Amino acid sequence: MSQPASPAGAGKPAQEYEIVIQRSRGWMRVDWRELWEYRDLLAILVRRDFLAKYKQTILGPLWFVLQPLLTALVMSIAFHKVAGVSTGGLPSLLFNLCALLPWAYFSQNVATGAATFTANSHLFGKVYFPRLIVPSATVLSNLFAFTLQLCVFFVFFAWFKARGAAIHLSSASLLALPMILLTGIFSLGVSLLIAASTARYRDLSHLTPVLLQLWMFVSPVFYRMEQLTGSNQWAWLAWVNPMAPIVEGYRVALLGETAGAHLPAMLAVSAAISIVTLAAGVATFNRAARTVVDTV
Repeated sequence: MSQPASPAGAGKPAQEYEIVIQRSRGWMRVDWRELWEYRDLLAILVRRDFLAKYKQTILGPLWFVLQPLLTALVMSIAFHKVAGVSTGGLPSLLFNLCALLPWAYFSQNVATGAATFTANSHLFGKVYFPRLIVPSATVLSNLFAFTLQLCVFFVFFAWFKARGAAIHLSSASLLALPMILLTGIFSLGVSLLIAASTARYRDLSHLTPVLLQLWMFVSPVFYRMEQLTGSNQWAWLAWVNPMAPIVEGYRVALLGETAGAHLPAMLAVSAAISIVTLAAGVATFNRAARTVVDTV
């Protein structure tokens, strides 16, 4: 059988190749070369996630801004006006908006990534591609929403600054970048763990929003970190919760709050827990991906 001619028409035989799809030999094994080869699919999924979230809505992407803004406004009234929770002299709306920047990014990643297998079972059963691309696309697409919310935060920052609020930016604001990277790593790990469990136990799909709500209230989103660390009874929550020092770190970075004595150590613990969580999530996710088509 004759070989097909090369595109250049030089009469040389074209190179033949074949793609072999085989089972991964280890749960922790990540084929980085394969993920890179599917980078175009990753870009398509990132765009799809961003555009489809509020498709056919009147306000469209404005919901990325309105949701945290309305949450910050309601909580400012409930926690700081009615309950009298101290903000340390900071404007309550700005205090909450700042904390919601990393928290909203985290919760959106977990809520969407947790449904990876159940929401994409029809796709997984028809075509092969690295399954890790789907939750990774969620983490990347939510960065657009984070950027929009950050712009809104700076609009209110400038307004409160013009009114004489005791807020300022310094070189510490650069810490916001590695902290959002840390948030992405931790949220990806958590979403992988929940996604793998949800594929087998559907009850978790109903439990995840409840867990996120409870998690928010044990994190210093609407109150100051010192209210956790200042109590011997609840101080351990600030150490075992990776989101606690990240939320407080954003107030230090963007509002000029004084960092607590334990914040650097707590961020180091947060980073360690995030890496371990991601490793455990990848192992659990890869294990579930082997049989997910048969269970969802």
